[in-house]
Amino acid sequence: MGDADREDSIGRRRLPSAAVVVAGLAFLGVVAGGLFWLFQDELSHPFGDARACEGSDSTLTGKISLGGVPIPADATDVHYTTQDGFAEVSFLSDQMPDYLHRAGLVPEGEPLFDENYGSAYAWGEDGHEMPDGLCGPALKGPVWSYHGTGPGTGVSILIERTPAGTTLRAPARVIASFDFGE
Repeated sequence: MGDADREDSIGRRRLPSAAVVVAGLAFLGVVAGGLFWLFQDELSHPFGDARACEGSDSTLTGKISLGGVPIPADATDVHYTTQDGFAEVSFLSDQMPDYLHRAGLVPEGEPLFDENYGSAYAWGEDGHEMPDGLCGPALKGPVWSYHGTGPGTGVSILIERTPAGTTLRAPARVIASFDFGE
């Protein structure tokens, strides 16, 4: 066998080896891409929590509580931001009248729009930008504001009401602000 034949034979053996290496690298790329896609929520959100907005410095683990009272069980589209022991949480719920009573923001039996417990908040009907750092959909005006001042109720809530302003939207989007401590 001559030198030319030997080189030709070696070249033919390298071609399948190169194809195997290229196929292996392609397979690894597909696997890595699939894993990234599978875990993208955990990789792209702070603390691996899809509810946490970018820039949050602490996680709100488990069921989020405002002033010691868990947010309504039907809460959906939950988002939060945290900064230096202060949190802002946005969510959507049909159970806000009950929640406002449970949280002590409006005493049981009192109307939700009693100005002793809340007030109209200047928020346009076409919506408004979210507070700095809070992600998710914006509130739609008009909005009512509640401020808890009693023990365990150090929370402020902005909540959507109907355009007539006599009832809460159903479901209503809420932005709650509170100290959660470190």
